[in-house]
Amino acid sequence: MKHTLFLNPPSYEGFDGGAGSRYQARREIKSFWYPTWLAQPAAMVPGSRLIDAPPDGLTVEQVAPLARDYELAVLHTSTPSFGNDARFAARLKEENPRIEIGMVGAHVGVLPLQSLNAAPAVDWVALGEFDYACAEIAAGKPLQEVQGIAYRDHGQIRMTAARPTIENMDALPNVVDVYKRDLTIENYFIGYLLHPYVSLYTGRGCRSKCTFCLWPQTLGGHRYRVRSADSVEAEMAHAKKYFPQVREFFFDDDTFTDDLPRAEEIARRLGRLGVTWSCNAKANVPRKTLEILRANGLRLLLVGYESGNQQILNNIKKGTRLDLAREFTKNARELGITIHGTFILGLPGETPETIRETIRFACDIEPETIQVSLAAPYPGTELYRQAQEQGWLQIQSGDLVDTHGVQIAAMTYPTISSTLIFNSVEEFYRKFYFRPRKIFSLVGGMVRSPEVMRRRLREGVEFFRFLHERKKTAQGSPAPAGSPAN
Repeated sequence: MKHTLFLNPPSYEGFDGGAGSRYQARREIKSFWYPTWLAQPAAMVPGSRLIDAPPDGLTVEQVAPLARDYELAVLHTSTPSFGNDARFAARLKEENPRIEIGMVGAHVGVLPLQSLNAAPAVDWVALGEFDYACAEIAAGKPLQEVQGIAYRDHGQIRMTAARPTIENMDALPNVVDVYKRDLTIENYFIGYLLHPYVSLYTGRGCRSKCTFCLWPQTLGGHRYRVRSADSVEAEMAHAKKYFPQVREFFFDDDTFTDDLPRAEEIARRLGRLGVTWSCNAKANVPRKTLEILRANGLRLLLVGYESGNQQILNNIKKGTRLDLAREFTKNARELGITIHGTFILGLPGETPETIRETIRFACDIEPETIQVSLAAPYPGTELYRQAQEQGWLQIQSGDLVDTHGVQIAAMTYPTISSTLIFNSVEEFYRKFYFRPRKIFSLVGGMVRSPEVMRRRLREGVEFFRFLHERKKTAQGSPAPAGSPAN
């Protein structure tokens, strides 16, 4: 077995672009998702180590020398971070010319030839799901015999046969064992989740066909392949024992509520374990299911509303209706379930009026907190293909963030400019949060809890600092991503 290092490389300060983040960018407030996509193969390679550099605040100079101690390094990369990661791979080779370097993630899976040509220090990249490919390479299997990779062979780039989709999800080992071994969980923050938290997957794939969504179109697929309720319960029991300080567990499946009977069964088991938990959900979960989930420890649902305009939802194949979303949100509020709502500006069909509609919709349904993102056309998604065909793209494929790691408006339309789309994010936040009712609600929570007060004050400072950084971006031309922080 090769001595293997799984690595989420150093990047911009505060950049949440790791092996678990759907939108790789610097957030409004300090936020880091768990590197679950790397932890899974790490759990399959005995003696391996997982380093998640950004949440640990590790620099290139601190991490690169570790290459001397390893035979194989597996780097997770993304479209916005690829340039940085390719340079970091070269730095690893400088430290240890004999080290073998592989890259995994949606970007290299969709663009394997381009990625290998642009990253000469990288020996192979994975196509699609990469868990077993990593394990086989670490075990010494010749690259030409490993399914689902592209690799270098005496100056040529070759591709092996496609690897079948993983069907037996229960066969994958627990990621919480790797979390316990290698990660400092107190370094992971998500603004709307209790701290400290732990996130993991109970399945892969999503039945929805959203044109912008990265994982289902590149890694997970559109079938929801799930672990059994027994497997989930067993890992959660381990997690509870490993991390008694954790206040909340988050199931990061694309849509945990895709299979309602299974979600209800898992909820009942979590209720018996006595854990507080949250998950991703579509805005169409029936009240009966919400009641069961809430009665068994559910605290929060992360809901992708995306837009308050029905035509835009139809354009992106969201598969939801605004009237049902309103009813769902009302039911959740009545049951005491907190909602974190996510919205995207700059989707196909956007106009100044549809942005105003979305802001009004968000204020009407009143989620507890919101996140406003810019439409990001990732390679491999239908949105990216549309943007290329229609001439909406005004950037190179990797230029989804600026030199500070902040999202830029990557598309422009005849109906609205990229500048107006970019500036509307701050307008959205201000109109949602700077209302008397919302201010009163947030202040009330701070008064009731000194801990919440400390956290909200810190997040407020970070939020206004973030808006200041966005203004810098707005004042200049959107610049492509630069070098990682040293």
